[in-house]
Amino acid sequence: MPATPNSAETLDAPGRAVVLLSGGLDSATVLAIARRDGFACHALSIDYGQRHRFELECAARVARALGAIDHKTVAVDLRAFGGSALTADIDVPTHERVDEIGSTIPITYVPARNLVFLALAVAYAETLGASDVFIGVNAVDYSGYPDCRPAFVSAFENVANLATKAGVEGRRLHVNTPIIEMSKAEIIRTGASLGVDYALTTSCYNPPAPMLACGHCDSCLLRRQGFEQAGVPDPTRYAG
Repeated sequence: MPATPNSAETLDAPGRAVVLLSGGLDSATVLAIARRDGFACHALSIDYGQRHRFELECAARVARALGAIDHKTVAVDLRAFGGSALTADIDVPTHERVDEIGSTIPITYVPARNLVFLALAVAYAETLGASDVFIGVNAVDYSGYPDCRPAFVSAFENVANLATKAGVEGRRLHVNTPIIEMSKAEIIRTGASLGVDYALTTSCYNPPAPMLACGHCDSCLLRRQGFEQAGVPDPTRYAG
């Protein structure tokens, strides 16, 4: 792992970026996009007490496969608050078809998750002298999460530049959301064209075993539909 740059070095690092990496197909695609665009990528994963924490192992594999400079995992125990099927003893909703997914904010929403994740990514970026953070939020094929919307990302970027030493000194930080307007199929086609091995990723909210997906949670249904519509073979092993 490269040494942490000193303060003088961090002032001249426009090519560095922090990429939030969950281990899912969206964030893997975003890492590939950032690498394509010439960024030296520092991958950051968050162990927030998620029930599907196997995704962290997938994130490590994706970071290695896609050439991240390094990969850090930070623990923030959101189970202390609960309030979500991903961080509390609440059943993950299941369906048979995508059109059964409701239009209201689902119980798999983790309160303020992306707000917390982006704050950590900005803190890391500031220590690196990086001017860019990448996150794989999506406002098209998503499950109704309010912290995946362009309005949230824009507002957060403004706050980040008010709240950091770098921002106050004129080194503006940018929050990049390259897949925010893509359909799941477009995301998959983009990643496939960039060499992403989606067999390394996981999307399931309630996996019955490592590298086995339930096939019926919202995330599984959207993933499966995305591969079908993209015309790309789905490497996922579904239990049902």
